[in-house]
Amino acid sequence: MLLHIDDIHTYYGSIQALKGISFIVDQGEIVTLIGANGAGKTTTLHTISGILHPRHGSITFEDKPIHTMPPHEIVKLGVAQSPEGRRVFGRLSVAENLQMGAFLRNDKAAIKTDIERVYSLFPRLKERQKQLAGTLSGGEQQMLAMGRALMASPRLLLLDEPSMGLAPILVDLIFETIIEINKQGTTVLLVEQNALMALSIATRAYVLETGSIILSGTGKELLNNPEVMKAYLGME
Repeated sequence: MLLHIDDIHTYYGSIQALKGISFIVDQGEIVTLIGANGAGKTTTLHTISGILHPRHGSITFEDKPIHTMPPHEIVKLGVAQSPEGRRVFGRLSVAENLQMGAFLRNDKAAIKTDIERVYSLFPRLKERQKQLAGTLSGGEQQMLAMGRALMASPRLLLLDEPSMGLAPILVDLIFETIIEINKQGTTVLLVEQNALMALSIATRAYVLETGSIILSGTGKELLNNPEVMKAYLGME
């Protein structure tokens, strides 16, 4: 077991956002969290990555408790997040953004290898490596956000809404790349509003509703679940 979330209760001030959720992510999986806006998906990722700390419950990564650690320590252990809304450094070049993703590393040869890996996953970034990130299209910024997270050399990649606001052709490309990243050995925890795409590539999936997990199963099981089809896939 790579990641174990156990009975997590997370709050924003006095408002409870997560109400005792528990789930696991095994090495090599693509696990997806689906649910409506406000269900607690992003809060879950922020609690794993140390941006928020739970008031109750525990999170272990490779059997090490991480729920009280600051974010940079969690990155060091091998957990990196590509945030919702991309959050690239607009005034830095593509290449500089990628270097920022490796800010905790000093293994120069391996960093260079990882930059080439990112460019092979996203050839468009290689073409634009000297361009300021703020001038890229939305799809290119999403590629850059994912590439920057990969520069931390994570064993677990947290992806928050990677397809948001993208044209359908780019959505397909992003999901193909997620599959490739996973094939290359990185475990993925994916939060995604495009439930159809997310479930079609997921090993396992969990459905969140108002801070609680209401359904779980393999990606295929949830794709064929009547409740999920009606609520999240727009099918009667």
